[in-house]
Amino acid sequence: MNAREAAYTALLRYENNASYSNIELDGTIKKYGLTGVERSFFTALFYGVIERGITLDYYISKLSERKISEIDRDVLIMLRMGLYQLMYMDKVPESAAVNESVALARRFWAKKNSENFVNAVLRGFIRQRDKIPLPDNKKHYIKHISVKYSMPEWLCVLFAKSYGKSKTESIFEAMNHVPPMTLRVNTLKTTRDEFAEKLSTAGIECRKTKNAAYGVKLRASTPYEALAPFDGEFFVQDEASQICTEVLGAQKGERVLDACACPGGKSFGIALYMENEGEILSCDLHKNKLSLIERGAEGLGISIIKTMERNGTKEDNESGTFDRILCDVPCSGLGVIAKKPDIRRKNPEDIERLPEVQAKILAESARHLKNGGTLVYSTCTLNPKENKEIVENFLAEHEDFALVPFKIGEIECEGYTELYPHEHHTDGFFIAKMTRR
Repeated sequence: MNAREAAYTALLRYENNASYSNIELDGTIKKYGLTGVERSFFTALFYGVIERGITLDYYISKLSERKISEIDRDVLIMLRMGLYQLMYMDKVPESAAVNESVALARRFWAKKNSENFVNAVLRGFIRQRDKIPLPDNKKHYIKHISVKYSMPEWLCVLFAKSYGKSKTESIFEAMNHVPPMTLRVNTLKTTRDEFAEKLSTAGIECRKTKNAAYGVKLRASTPYEALAPFDGEFFVQDEASQICTEVLGAQKGERVLDACACPGGKSFGIALYMENEGEILSCDLHKNKLSLIERGAEGLGISIIKTMERNGTKEDNESGTFDRILCDVPCSGLGVIAKKPDIRRKNPEDIERLPEVQAKILAESARHLKNGGTLVYSTCTLNPKENKEIVENFLAEHEDFALVPFKIGEIECEGYTELYPHEHHTDGFFIAKMTRR
């Protein structure tokens, strides 16, 4: 199959099976042996259609004068693919976008007039692209930004209420661009300067992260395979997560708990700050995931990490006490939408159940902190109910804990902060630092 045909079959399976997009993507690439330009085009088209689904469906409905529910799913996917190419892929000629979409209908859909329907809708867009207005910005603001940025309306309401209209749109705009890959240098084996020089010599452009002390941000879209010669000298980790482990401030010889550790990046970062001296207990609810941490640590040359199956919400009388504890709790992930398009399809009711779990994990973890120790609570989401409110409620119920001001690079706060994609060029992230007095 060519890239468009592979994208169509992958999107159809994704819609029918409600699987995770990354699983469907990887499986399709392997199944059809996509490489080079075909692989890149397939990936961009597959993820792009998922990311921009709300916007695409709005235009399809206007152009076809039908409700989306009235269009066969197979044909709808073909229309989304064609329209995505016309709207967002500048290097694809209009004729190719239309003709190849019609060819998909001819090959995969035998229903009468499907080819003509696909052709009519896409050519209609070419003729009318500047004449189809978005929902009125003043009368229907939420609907307007939902269509403009392809974000679900419940998320538009949440962000507009939490951050105001202007900031919400800046966040959404940043989330609609795939961020460059960021690496954390393995300082047990090399320095950031040495690693950056090696990348440059290999023709991989990069720059040092602005606030994280040991990060490298790749300038261009670099395939992960190009980094194979440097295996063991880095691991992939966003700058926000690197900042989080730096805020924890673990030192050599200390005992540290990573309460919700998988897939292990923060445990690795903590171990590097400890120069591989001391003990880290990395825990996860799912035992089968712990091998990810163990294999990752071995590849980096880290030996101080021990793994443990553990439910962070349940009372634990076996783990003992710790000098520092990281609670990077399960969250809604609203800060990493740029990397995980599936999040746009989350059920908001599922998010409403999270704060109760997060509060329990924080309270149980806090029981294990030594007097004078450091506790960091973090999430990769932008949602006050999962962030600021959790910390403030915890402090109100635990008078022996207090916030600790911190400064990392240009980020300075009185105890907790949010990082934003448009301001800090990181994942959306929340970090709070506390101590037991």
